[in-house]
Amino acid sequence: MLTHDFTGKVALVTGGTRGIGNATARMLAEGGAKVAITSRKADAAEAAAAELADITGGTVIGLGAHAGDPDAADEACARVRADFGGLDILINNAGTNPAFGPVVKQERSALEKTFAINTFAPMNWVRAAVANGLGERTGAAIVNVASIGAWTVEDALGVYNASKAALLHVTRQLSRELAPNVRVNSVSPGVVRTKLAESLWKEHEEAVNSITPLGRIGEPDDVADVICFLAGDGARWMTGSDIVVDGGQLIGTPLM
Repeated sequence: MLTHDFTGKVALVTGGTRGIGNATARMLAEGGAKVAITSRKADAAEAAAAELADITGGTVIGLGAHAGDPDAADEACARVRADFGGLDILINNAGTNPAFGPVVKQERSALEKTFAINTFAPMNWVRAAVANGLGERTGAAIVNVASIGAWTVEDALGVYNASKAALLHVTRQLSRELAPNVRVNSVSPGVVRTKLAESLWKEHEEAVNSITPLGRIGEPDDVADVICFLAGDGARWMTGSDIVVDGGQLIGTPLM
C-alpha cells in the first residue's frame, strides 16, 4: 500500500460504507484528510464512519444521502462545508447494476436506474461540490469510479458498460470545464472483491483468476490506492485521464 498525504484536505466519498469507497475513505483519513462518507441509509453511513474513525484515528462523518438524489447531494456538500470549512476532494464511487442481459431485453426502469446512479449522479455531485467550495482552494480533485466495462463489449453487461463509458466522457468534459481549479480523472477497475461485483466472481473465483494475467481478482485496496494517487499531489499534472486497474483483465479473455 502506498503512503498518501492529505493533511489539511477535506474529502467526500459517495458510497463509502463498503468496498472500494470504504477503502478509499480509510486511506484518505489515514493520510490526514477530514472525510465524509455517504450511503442511502444514515445509520449505515454513521456506523461505517465511526468504524473508520476508530481504525484511523482521523475525523470521519457519515451522511445519509441517496447518490441519485440531487437535493441530497446539495445537502451533503453543504453539510461538509459547514462542518469542515470547505471541500477539496470528491470521489464519485457509488454505483449500481440492476440490468443483466441484452440491452433490448431490459426494462425501462432498469435502464433509467443504471444511468441515474452511474452517469447522472456523478454530474450532480460535482455540481453540488463546486457550489459548496470545491476548487476555491488549491489542489482540488475529483475522481470518478468507472469500469473496464467502459472499454469493452460484453453480452450481459451492456447497459452497465454503456453507463460507465458515458462517465468516462463526463470525466473528460468536466476536466476541461473545471480546469485549472479542479483536476478531474477516473479509474476503471476490473473484477474486484466487492458486493457489487459478486456475480462476476463469487461462484467462480478460480476461473476469473485464471484469465487474469496477474493471477487474482482485485481487492478494494488495489483500486483505492490508485484513486488516492489521482486525488493527491502526485497526480498534480494529470486531468481528463483514466487509469485501468484490472490486473490485466482487459487484455485477457473476456469474462462473459
